[in-house]
Amino acid sequence: MTYERLAEIIASVLNKDPSQIRRDQNLNDLGADSLDVFQILYQIEEELQTHFDPSRAEKLRTVGDVENLIEQISKTGMDSREGEL
Repeated sequence: MTYERLAEIIASVLNKDPSQIRRDQNLNDLGADSLDVFQILYQIEEELQTHFDPSRAEKLRTVGDVENLIEQISKTGMDSREGEL
């Protein structure tokens, strides 16, 4: 997934212009609450046909954190925390 596509997903969920989304931005500063973060992850899961460990959502602080998680999953094919209790 490209950064541009990630920005489009985040912008769509948060009703923002994708050009306003930067890697260093805090998701809360963009207006995202915990439900918004889950919606962002759900859309990414659907597009990549993968699954994120739900506990990851609370640890994502910035747009760059989301991008790093996607990169990790793209390399391994799955969330490295998947299956953990």
